[in-house]
Order: sequence, then C-alpha cells, then structure tokens
Amino acid sequence: GSIIEYKYKDDANWLYAVKRWYFQRSIPVRYSRYTIDFPNEFTFSAQPQGLLVVKQEKSETNTRTIRTFKMNDVPALRDEAYISCEEDYWQQVVPFLVSLNLPGQVSTNLLRTWPKIVKELMDDEDFGQQLKKNVPRTADLDAMLKQTDDQYKKMTIIYDYVKSKMEWNEVYGIWALDGIKSAWRDKKGTSGEINLILVNLLKDADLNAHPVLVSTRDNGRINTSIAGYDQFDKVVASVKIADKEYVLDATNKLNHPDLIPLDVICSEGLLIEKYDSYQWGWKLLWNDSQKYQDIIIIQAKADEKGTQTGTVVVNSSGYSRLQKVMDLQKGKESFRKKYFNTDENNLAIDSLEITNQYADSLPLLQTCKFSRSSGNSGGYNYFAANIFSGFEKNPFIADSRTSDVFYGTNQYHMINATFEIPAGYSFESLPANMKMRTPDSSIIFSRLAQVDGNRLMMKIDISFLKPIYYADEYEVFHEFMKKMYALLNEQFVYKKN
Repeated sequence: GSIIEYKYKDDANWLYAVKRWYFQRSIPVRYSRYTIDFPNEFTFSAQPQGLLVVKQEKSETNTRTIRTFKMNDVPALRDEAYISCEEDYWQQVVPFLVSLNLPGQVSTNLLRTWPKIVKELMDDEDFGQQLKKNVPRTADLDAMLKQTDDQYKKMTIIYDYVKSKMEWNEVYGIWALDGIKSAWRDKKGTSGEINLILVNLLKDADLNAHPVLVSTRDNGRINTSIAGYDQFDKVVASVKIADKEYVLDATNKLNHPDLIPLDVICSEGLLIEKYDSYQWGWKLLWNDSQKYQDIIIIQAKADEKGTQTGTVVVNSSGYSRLQKVMDLQKGKESFRKKYFNTDENNLAIDSLEITNQYADSLPLLQTCKFSRSSGNSGGYNYFAANIFSGFEKNPFIADSRTSDVFYGTNQYHMINATFEIPAGYSFESLPANMKMRTPDSSIIFSRLAQVDGNRLMMKIDISFLKPIYYADEYEVFHEFMKKMYALLNEQFVYKKN
C-alpha cells in the first residue's frame, strides 16, 4: 500500500471563501487536521457532520481565535450499493461566518440568507439579467408554434427544438458567462446557458415557466439551512400547465418531458417565481406516479437432457426505459453485459433485439433468446425462475449501513413466466404462494405459481413505493431483502415419472 501525506493553507481573500473540510475519503485516512484562524472581530461557527467523533480544540489570543478539528485513523467510507453521493456521507466540518464586530460599531450580520442570495442572483448579469433578455426566435420555430394553441404541445415543441439545436459542452453551472444570445448564436453552451435559453423561449411563448436552481445527484444534497448558490451546479426549467408541473433539462436529449430528469429527481430545487419582486420558494422535484417499471415475460421449454431453451421479452417503461436508452448509447455489447449477464444461472444468449429505442413514447422492448442447462442431482432436475430480472444477486448483504439506500424512483417489477418440462416428467411440491410486505408497506412482494400438466406458470410482483430507504430503516430493509432474494432464487424441482 501507499501513504500520501499533504497539507496546504487556504487564504480566504473574501468573506465567503471559507470551505468545508472532509476528514473522510473512499480510502482510509491516518490523520487529518483542520485549523481555522480568524481575527477576534469575526464570529464564526463550524459544525462537524457525520457519525464519527471529531476532536476539537479552541484557543484565543488578544487578536485571534483559533479552532482546530482533528481525526485519527479515519476509516474509508464503505462502498455501499445505491448510494446517491459519497461526499454527503463523509465525515466533515462545515464552517461559516456569523458576524463582524468592530470596536465602537454595531455588529454586522454576515450570515447569508436565501432572500439575499436570490436578490444577488437576479441582479447578476450572468443569471438574472439573462432571463430578462429576448432570445430571437427562428422562423422554423415560429412556424411550428403557430400550428397549435395547446400549451403542452407548445412546451414540447420548444423543448425538443432547444435539445436538437443546442450542443452541451459538458460544463455544469448556473451561469451564462458568455451570455445566452452568444450561446444561441453559436448553438453551443454550458448547462446554465442552454436551460436559461429554454426558460426564455418558454416564457416568450406565454407559458408559465421559471428557472429552478438544482444540485445533481453527483454534486450532493442541498443544505437549505446554509444559504449559498455555490451548492447548485445546474439550472433547469419548471413549467406549470393546468394542474400539472414539468421539469425540463435541455442538456439531456433523451429525457421525455413527462419525466423529471434522473440526475435531480427526489431532490429540492430553488424556484424563482417572480423576477422583479425576487419571489422564490423550495420545489420538491418529485412525481409519485412516475416510476421505474419492468415487465418480464419468459417462455421456456426443457428437453430430455435438461437443456432449457426459451425467449424473454423485457418491457421497460418510465425511468427504466430512460436509463436503458442512456446505457444503449454506450454500445449494445456493454448493454448486454449489464442487463443480460450470462455469468448467472448458467445462461447462454443466442440473440438480443432492441425495439423502440428511438420512439420515446413507447416502452423499450428487449427480446432475448437463451438456453441453459438445468441442475441435476439424484435423478432430480431443478432450475430458478429468476432470470434477467436484475434481482439475481442481493447487494444488501452487510448487517449495517452508514448511507441511505437511494433508488431515486418508485419501482414496479413483474415476472410472468411459463416453463414446460418434457412429457413423462412432473414437478415436485412447489414453493408456496405467498405475499409479504414491510411494516410500512413501502415494499411489497408476491409470488403465485401453479402447474397445469407439464407446464409451470408463475407470476412475481415486486413494488418499491419509496425512492429512499434511510440508514436508520436499514435493519428492517436488510431483513426483508434477505428473505425476498431467497424466495426469488428458490429452485423449482422436477423428475421423471
């Protein structure tokens, strides 16, 4: 192994340049120390965050206040499945200035507030002033908009137009540093420039559209109790039509307008409602009806040698469709390895066909022909019905967990399978039909199986009705998942009569 030791000094040249400090990393840290040294005229606060103990020391001189935070032998944050952003769970300390107290003067409050932040944003040339500029509409966009009075259609026309005309330069941010007119002319820009253009065009079409400042999943959660626009790394558009609200991000060319973008779903955004009066509010980016849905249809037949051949059709809609279409952009072979892995259950893939990849209003259909050998012992053949579901291997085997389980969406999975065995063979006693749920009914699992002659018909339903399962719920979650995966992987046994 290696030990890397480093230290640095950060001179804060402006009042809000004081940065948070991370003691923890994805690798173990032998020793980490954070010292804040301020003139006595400043009052500041620094609060540790995390589950571990941080040693604190404080000393004062006639002119300075010094606070030191130390940690020894900090363990690495365990690599846990379905974690949203590692940095949210690292042991850290968050400092911020409270006040300036000069002799003979009234104390000056230095705490930043969200109303002040919103005013700064709306007065800023690279954000708020850009929202007040007119983006020149093109003749072809005008022609398309004149064909309809329907607000939803107008929204989708503008959204699709911006997605098709603008190229994202892969730079995140909320600012339009080169100006939206310049980006519109060059047909290329940052996420801030592209989505501020989108908001402009939507408002110009008399739609109820507003900018929403967001933090993507990789950027981490927003701490609403500490004001600061440095927490945001993207701006998106919010559109309200009748009683429905839509969240649009024109940098994601694959996202359907009815789906909240995956990188910000189940988070809060700062919605700016009125430009001139600086009216704002927090917006929960969530729609309970939008889900990750897979319906899996399996038809398989075994021969006398115990070899099964069959076809599986996976019907993916909602966020499942979106995620899989995004993965398809990386290549069909990497897609096959991720979703149709042959390392499990002794499977061989004969073919894989993808349908509706470019029809975003239709489910993504994945049709796969496969073969496998049944297990055999003492004259008995056996097989698992749980194939190509994504639930072959339990990722939650640890007894404890420090991070939340972040799925991001509600989910529904259905497996509908028919397995035929050769004539002259019969199934042994089947696993029982059953249904189980967590105490809060946020996860529901059911299994039905019946035999008709030499055919086994089975239906499994799995519903996750929460996007996040918090760390303090993990004990119940862990036990449920252990039982569920055991049931999913139970073997169906048959033998010759």
